[in-house]
Amino acid sequence: MAAFGLYTHIEANRRRSIALLIGLFFLVYVLVYAGALIGEAMGGDASLQYLLRAAFRDLLYAAPFATLGTGLWVLIAWKFHQTMIDAVTGGREVTRKEEPKLYNMLENMCIARGMPMPKLKVMESEALNAFATGLNEKQYSITVTSGLVKRLDDAEVEAVLGHELTHIRNGDVRMLVIAVVIAGVISFFAELLFRGFFNSGFSWRGSRERSSSDSDRGKGGGGAAVLIAVVLVAVAYVLSLVIRFALSRSREFLADAGSVELTKNPDAMISALRKIEGRGELPNANSAIMEMCVDNPRSGFADLFATHPPIDKRIAALVQFAGGHDPGPIALPPLGDEAGQLQDGRAAGELTDRGAGPEQTIPDGPWGSGGGQGSVAAETAGREMGPAEAPKPFLPDKPPVEFGRGGGP
Repeated sequence: MAAFGLYTHIEANRRRSIALLIGLFFLVYVLVYAGALIGEAMGGDASLQYLLRAAFRDLLYAAPFATLGTGLWVLIAWKFHQTMIDAVTGGREVTRKEEPKLYNMLENMCIARGMPMPKLKVMESEALNAFATGLNEKQYSITVTSGLVKRLDDAEVEAVLGHELTHIRNGDVRMLVIAVVIAGVISFFAELLFRGFFNSGFSWRGSRERSSSDSDRGKGGGGAAVLIAVVLVAVAYVLSLVIRFALSRSREFLADAGSVELTKNPDAMISALRKIEGRGELPNANSAIMEMCVDNPRSGFADLFATHPPIDKRIAALVQFAGGHDPGPIALPPLGDEAGQLQDGRAAGELTDRGAGPEQTIPDGPWGSGGGQGSVAAETAGREMGPAEAPKPFLPDKPPVEFGRGGGP
């Protein structure tokens, strides 16, 4: 059944997670059968029908061991996947004392959403990105890069956190982790079979001593059996990739919409996406981790296997359905360039329109004029720059009124 709304999407993700686990075991059995077929073909010449039957008997014998091994793999991934991800990305859990503003921001959003608070982690990287991981409420965590915290203002960071919280609420995180586990299992067994096959030198032994029961073995089917086995391995490997890449990309649109629903600020989500655009590459992360991020700049052949829709399409959806305003691409200055950060804030529509140039006006949001949001951002920018460089407050042109002379104002 297709998912047409938020709750049907959540239910669809649960069904897909169960289907993915079932598909995992099915693909493992396919690989075991392919391995048995190669083993029978290389063990002695026989007809294709005989080799197919012998490989099926081997599959029945090996099925309990394959099931146990796959279950053990899933159990290890269930318990330690977060540890492995942290080892790759360098993410570390932070407390309220270490990151009070970020921690309180996430806690308040969880209270507003009515969901348990996931663990908060920060990884040291100048990239602008964030991702959520976990398979249950005890494991869920949100990791943000230090670059994202530095380069985005509070409203934009809040929008990104809302995006990741929506992924957790919708069940997208669980489904992605299961898909990664499937791809890992299939890749491991496929590589194992291919290495064993190629190291053998593409040869199989001729018939040796045969018992009377093997008189119907025939011969000449070894080449065809090996070819079938190779095709099965290749199909299983491709299916594991399709499972990862063919996950509905609508989950990103729904996560963006969930963030706007929570923050009531579509402009913050749009400007966050504009700043993250093209700056989210995590150098040490593999493709599996990048698939979980807010934006994945890596794409496959002709965008066929891209895990995220283009930023422009996501922003267009927010403009059309949430009433947001697109400021266009945003050029960020180097880190530490405070004057550049101020200029960039004006270009992104974060400052008030007083004193701004023609291209630095603030757009009106769907919940009122942009002046209110701009004033908060201007005050934040002033505090970050220090008192010497903070924007001067607006003063009226008229002279101040003096009281006590002439009987009142």
